[in-house]
Amino acid sequence: MRYIETLHEGETIRNTYLCKGKRSAETRNGKPYDNLILQDKTGTLDGKIWDPNSNGIADYSEKDFIEVYGEIISYNGNLQMNIKQLRVADEGEYDPADYMPTSEKSVDGMYEELMRYGKQVKNPYLQQVIQYYFVNDEQFIKSFKAHSAAKSVHHGFAGGLLEHTLSVVKFCEYMAGAYPILNKDLLYTAAMCHDIGKTQELSLFPDNDYTDDGQLLGHIVIGVEMLDDAIREIPDFPKKLASELKHCIVAHHGELEYGSPKKPALAEAMALNCADNADAKMQTLTEIFKAKDTKDWLGYNRLFESNLRKTSI
Repeated sequence: MRYIETLHEGETIRNTYLCKGKRSAETRNGKPYDNLILQDKTGTLDGKIWDPNSNGIADYSEKDFIEVYGEIISYNGNLQMNIKQLRVADEGEYDPADYMPTSEKSVDGMYEELMRYGKQVKNPYLQQVIQYYFVNDEQFIKSFKAHSAAKSVHHGFAGGLLEHTLSVVKFCEYMAGAYPILNKDLLYTAAMCHDIGKTQELSLFPDNDYTDDGQLLGHIVIGVEMLDDAIREIPDFPKKLASELKHCIVAHHGELEYGSPKKPALAEAMALNCADNADAKMQTLTEIFKAKDTKDWLGYNRLFESNLRKTSI
């Protein structure tokens, strides 16, 4: 098994990968070709089939495990594979575990740590929200531990949603200690719940793709609906507190153009937005630098709108 993270420019390889994505296109001259996204547990790799009608290219579909033969090249600073031969692999020729990216950290350990923060919430109503999902709902707990935090960009691996949530809570712990204006109970509860909608927005691996509700509603709307489900089961839940908690979820992306229906209007919502944004960006940089182990300039990155480079020391 040649994992994607070990590939180098100039190599010719034959290996089996998950066909994460497939899209047919045409060159400027009208010649058909296929764009593929190949995946294993270490990452993804763009693939090109410049002659999809060749005898060496068998019929295949997205989500198939495919054996590919071709050359690894560099294009615009990124590795990709020019595929000369392709066939669908037979069951038993591959181990599905090799194709599911997972957190490098202990899922159970992270969940236990997250719950230690949850137990610090003293407000009885907010504590019941945490209990509703993170203690009493076994199906939610299983899904929350297994889900990624995103289809791509950051924490796009099994356990990524939990890892991201824990990191956000830790950022919030610092801010709650540094800024007494923040209500720790509200901030911790909002941080733990800010991405719960992703358990329904995204499907589990190996697909890790948007569900119908994910496409139509998105995780922010789904998350608020999930909070409503919990709040309805908690007698005499204060209406104002419910609105404040839901506002933190609604506003956690910070800007309308980033998918938040409202900008932060509470200090806790602003703190949550800062924590979410910081962890997402630092994890994205971590994954970029891990994929390109070099201290050279990496070229312009559209997400960060900057040329990126590792620190020299």
